[in-house]
Amino acid sequence: MSSPNLAIQCVCIKTVCLHSDGSYTGVVPKLWDATIDAHRHAVREAVLDATAALVAERGPASVTMSQVAETSGIGRATLYKYFPDVESILRAWHERQVGAHLRELSAVREQAGDARRALVTVLEAYAHICRRAQHGGDVAAALHRGPDVAHAHGQLRDLVAELLAEGARTGDVRADVPAPELAGYCLHALQAAGALTSQAALRRLVTVTLDGLRPPA
Repeated sequence: MSSPNLAIQCVCIKTVCLHSDGSYTGVVPKLWDATIDAHRHAVREAVLDATAALVAERGPASVTMSQVAETSGIGRATLYKYFPDVESILRAWHERQVGAHLRELSAVREQAGDARRALVTVLEAYAHICRRAQHGGDVAAALHRGPDVAHAHGQLRDLVAELLAEGARTGDVRADVPAPELAGYCLHALQAAGALTSQAALRRLVTVTLDGLRPPA
């Protein structure tokens, strides 16, 4: 006995969806779209992970598309569908790194509680990030020009500037310098953590940076 809703049942063949009578529904299943998106994301992540490993091992100037394809296990033809050259992969990799750092700092801010503690912990976390990224410093400096990366860095400055503005309102941070300028000072000063070799030196750098934020006597 046939089902009463047989007319609205459909079967999916590749990317085409058909009614039981053979007519085209005109709709590509959402599940198919989600699968395609997940596959593309997985390929992109594999390429970026392989490139990061190659950069750490050989330096950015020595990385080739053939090496990326071999390390990631992705055919060269497929790789070129995602990225035209190594430089575009490095930009995407650096953009991913900056985005991850921004999420990390946002989480630190949320966990810190009050604004004063949040400022200290966010600056400390940023110094640790700069130190962790010291091996990729030359790559990062060369890739800061990308618009997407610049946008992420702008979000980072805004996050620190908001904390500084709150500190200025409570009297914990100097109010004679605009918060965006102070944010730039903090971020540039703490980038020096990339050259430090000890936790003690990193803590001293953070302390000196915080001293520069104190209200003038």
